Amino acid sequence: MSAATATQGGIFSIGGRLWLILLMVQLANLLFGMTITLANLVLPEVRGAVSATQDEISWVITLNLAATAVATPMTGWLAGRLGWRALMFGTITGFTLASLACGLATSLDQLILARVAQGAFGAPIMPLGQAILLTTFPKHLQSTALVMWGVGAVFGPVLGPILGAIATEAWNWRAAFLMIVPCGVACMTCTWFALRDHTRRDATALDWVGFLALSVALVAAQLVLDRGQRLDWFESPEILLCSLLGLLAFWVFVAHSLTAAHPFLDPRLLLDRNFSIGLVISLVMGMLAFTSMTLVPSLLHDLRGYPHDAIGLLIAARGMGNWLAFLVVIPFTRVAPRLAIATGLALQAASAFWMASFDINLTEDGIFWSHMLQGFGQSIAFTPLAMMAFATLPPRQVAEGSAVFTLMRNFGSSLFISLAVLVLIRTTSMNYAQMTALVSPFNEILVLPGMPSQWELGSTSGLLRLANEIQRQASMIGYVNAFLLMAATAALAVPLAGLMRGAQRAG
Repeated sequence: MSAATATQGGIFSIGGRLWLILLMVQLANLLFGMTITLANLVLPEVRGAVSATQDEISWVITLNLAATAVATPMTGWLAGRLGWRALMFGTITGFTLASLACGLATSLDQLILARVAQGAFGAPIMPLGQAILLTTFPKHLQSTALVMWGVGAVFGPVLGPILGAIATEAWNWRAAFLMIVPCGVACMTCTWFALRDHTRRDATALDWVGFLALSVALVAAQLVLDRGQRLDWFESPEILLCSLLGLLAFWVFVAHSLTAAHPFLDPRLLLDRNFSIGLVISLVMGMLAFTSMTLVPSLLHDLRGYPHDAIGLLIAARGMGNWLAFLVVIPFTRVAPRLAIATGLALQAASAFWMASFDINLTEDGIFWSHMLQGFGQSIAFTPLAMMAFATLPPRQVAEGSAVFTLMRNFGSSLFISLAVLVLIRTTSMNYAQMTALVSPFNEILVLPGMPSQWELGSTSGLLRLANEIQRQASMIGYVNAFLLMAATAALAVPLAGLMRGAQRAG
């Protein structure tokens, strides 16, 4: 049964072809999502295996993100030029081969090149999958399809560290990349048959000026965000040069897009009210998506001494929250989509405020339930956001709009992780300096009889233990400030949902 004939039935009324399409985008999403967090897990082992410095090994992450940022906006043009089937099959094939190359790499240079290929080939997977669902499923089933598609999007980053840790423990870091390959082959096979009828192509020219200008701006922004803290921001000539180059390239891109007859990205997309507001909320959702997954593992490992496997299980509570949201998000989206978006953002704000209430004696229960709440809020907000953002776009602009939508979400993640790490490091240093200034034999509190004996001020070992404890407490304050930043960002975005309007998609 086709989408056209399933206009009144539920999700089980669709034909085998649509089920195959849904399976394809779910599996592709899952694979791409896993690699987002997988590399961070194995980086310490890779660094030792290839004898790389901290700065050298960071390029494995940085250039992958840069390649993803450059390739994502090309999704719309590539979809028209190659057709859905050729693009999806080609991008999954390239992504699978790049993952194989990562697992077989024998040097840092080979690994970096493979990671660049992995980012470039994987970039169209999410926006193209979203566009395919929005244009092949009947409108009344799109929320259901997007929820099921979102399983891969939200579970990939959660499952990546868990499965990667198991594979690495059983063999070595190569297994974490190689486990992607068989699933990639299965996804290629599924794609070939699922999109058999979607081979139409549009011979559209590529706006090279707009593409190159946007690519330079995105790469420069990614380098600044990823390397800024390590190089002391604008004290570094590299960061200063990248910033100036990025601003110049972005100015060229904007000026050219507003004057060209056929720009690389159509600025008229921004005239659509729902889509423009959706982009802002997508940026915020990206900011909230991976920040806690970056901060909490280091908090638990460095300040509380948790092993990596225990940390992975605690973070996986977020996936359980995603699953619970799937039980209610479809009817919630159909009845009150704007309220669903606002509720999802508010729940994420509440989760971040909860994490900001932690102290150095935080418990496993607090981590587990706060992450479950965060995952619940993420899934509650994402499906209605995707529906509302594309509700008034014509079908011919959905692929291009989906690429921009995904780009904003990815950029939000990079931006906010850098801001959160900056807040963590700077406020930790400030509080450490303020607290160490109080350490003195003349401070009556430190010489009271009830003070711990290991903090003896008269010995070097006692001072060292006291300094370590001050560092732990100062770091905890830094984490709390980063969580407060997350909470404030989510709370400020809640009113934006009310500015969107319900409308039928244009023809």
